Amino acid sequence: MHILASLEKVIYKPTLCAPLETFTIKEFLSGEAFRRASFILDYRGTKTAISLWLSPKRTRSYPYARVYDTMDKSKRVTIIPFMKDEGKDGDKDFLQWDSVSFMSLLGVYVIVGYYKSARKNERERQRGKQKITKQEFDYKFLKQKLDELDQFKSDALHWNLSQLEQLHEVAERTKQSYLRIEKEIGVDLHDQRGIEKRIEILKGEAEAFKNLSRKLASSAQQRELKTLQPKERLVEEKATITIKNYLGGEYYLTVDELIIRQDKIFLVEKKHSERSALPSMNDIKDGCLKMILFANLSEVKIDGKKLKHFPVLGLTSNKHTGYCDNFSGEVKEDKVKKVFDEGKQNKFIVFLMNNSQFEQQKSMIDRYISSIKERKG
Repeated sequence: MHILASLEKVIYKPTLCAPLETFTIKEFLSGEAFRRASFILDYRGTKTAISLWLSPKRTRSYPYARVYDTMDKSKRVTIIPFMKDEGKDGDKDFLQWDSVSFMSLLGVYVIVGYYKSARKNERERQRGKQKITKQEFDYKFLKQKLDELDQFKSDALHWNLSQLEQLHEVAERTKQSYLRIEKEIGVDLHDQRGIEKRIEILKGEAEAFKNLSRKLASSAQQRELKTLQPKERLVEEKATITIKNYLGGEYYLTVDELIIRQDKIFLVEKKHSERSALPSMNDIKDGCLKMILFANLSEVKIDGKKLKHFPVLGLTSNKHTGYCDNFSGEVKEDKVKKVFDEGKQNKFIVFLMNNSQFEQQKSMIDRYISSIKERKG
């Protein structure tokens, strides 16, 4: 199932942001500031909220939660490595276009960096593994990009597109840096020949993004010819959603579950915990970052039919024995209350239940629809 949606503006009041420590440019260049997942940089009279991606892969180290912690600040920058090579026996991840695209939608400026130094992973070496650790960015290069951003007068989307057009420099620095690290510390890394191919993929995706409105015109017309049969269904596998913003760009995201009731669609982002009664705060912030977009959609369509949309953050746990949501009853647990208040503040549904209680989820949807009718009455 595919959803088409429009986004005109983003209005959101984050309430779960962690307090950020402020650093000077000297502490930025020394790497001291980078001991934090997110921080404030006080530089040239401007305070910039900066978040760090340890890996370009967004499913590792909770980069979305790090970005979320900067969302209550006016100027937001996130630093993403073009590539991270953890050694021949470790992972090798590249920057993905959809990560940059998502940041553009949120109004976050992306700086693509590279790792300049690393150490041998001694623990893995004793196990016969070729891996590296303690990787550090080229801080002088990042400062250079911050200086460029200081002179940039347009929005995050145009900055991010301009950075993708300059990837050859970052990629070449990445390749040479890892070749030097491999030689200096005596650890085998992955073959670096795939870097040029990755650049072409990213540049192609960026160009496709800029030309997408022309390419999709005919297919959009065909979708409008179809009709949606009103029925209830739960889609447990991921569905895709294409969001079009006021600049005409098309952004691709996923939805964990869909619940459709006649002309209403519930966009559910799920977070789960195996061992605790509530998912971790990092998982919750990760989900809230999706809610920032879903709560601001101005129009949602499936097969050409417009639907009333409701964003939902579904929290499940094998350790939770009951069921509760933020639109019925009081909650005593302070942590749960804070999450529920985030939903109320920003008009999205939050529920917490045992992972097996899917009938409760459907019941929650029924109660919420009934409450909508009562309020209208």
